[in-house]
Amino acid sequence: MEYVLQTSDLKKTYGHYTALNGLSMNVPKGSIYGFVGKNGSGKTTLIRLVCGLQQPTEGELQIYGVGHNDRAISKVRRKLGAVVETPSIYLSMTAEENLKEQYRILGMPSFEDIAELLKLVGLENTGKKTAKNFSLGMRQRLGIAIALAGQPDFLILDEPVNGLDPQGIVEIRELILKLNRERGITVLISSHILDELAKLATHFGFIDRGRVVRELSAAELESACRKRVEIAVTDIKALCKALDGFGLEYAVTSDARAEIYGELDITELTLKLYESGCRVLALNERNEDLESFYINLVGGDRNEQTIDR
Repeated sequence: MEYVLQTSDLKKTYGHYTALNGLSMNVPKGSIYGFVGKNGSGKTTLIRLVCGLQQPTEGELQIYGVGHNDRAISKVRRKLGAVVETPSIYLSMTAEENLKEQYRILGMPSFEDIAELLKLVGLENTGKKTAKNFSLGMRQRLGIAIALAGQPDFLILDEPVNGLDPQGIVEIRELILKLNRERGITVLISSHILDELAKLATHFGFIDRGRVVRELSAAELESACRKRVEIAVTDIKALCKALDGFGLEYAVTSDARAEIYGELDITELTLKLYESGCRVLALNERNEDLESFYINLVGGDRNEQTIDR
């Protein structure tokens, strides 16, 4: 698999404070990678390192296989666009003027693509309206347009829907999906709004206290969050035989426990096990959403986590 971004044992300290503590992650090319973590877990610090705004204290960071200490990294970063924390826009300028200014900064030879770019982000009809009179969602879309000015194939968005109303969230979501599906742009989204990430991401990285505690694809996450019954019994072989007889999908997790998927008639299963001399010691039904998965992964009280649904 080809990766756009890879880090290995990445560390970043500020005096006695450790923001990143051995972070390793892999962002596949063509993916929408949801970077999940509570506020203060290190998401924005990682993004700053990737964009070259700061340097790692230790560890390795590679973009398209080029290390952060390699001379070629500056050239590689030209393939990257980013909106970090808040969009970098001139409030006294129109959307078109903002893009022209960014084109000048990048040394781009002409402005002929600006009209198409404005249409792409849904700002083609803003005319002489200045950015200070834009809604928060419009400003966010303008920020994304500016990030796209250099025609990057890797886009980094830090909390792109934070503070937006429902309509603004939908507009940003549809734009991200369009960029990924129609233009093949790899997108790294840092967010703590898990319900929205679940509608977008093809891959997930869960960060806690400065390190990625788990990476998995959307399909793997869906499988991990499937509705299931956890069962503990006195005879695991008898349980497996009974479940095979019922044609149920299951996974043995220990010498006394299994997870059963799909619709289950608990009474019928219990009676079948009783006939085999097998007793049921515990039953627990689980149906996790992304939020529950994260909380169970990193531990701690749900009420102590600053994770939004």
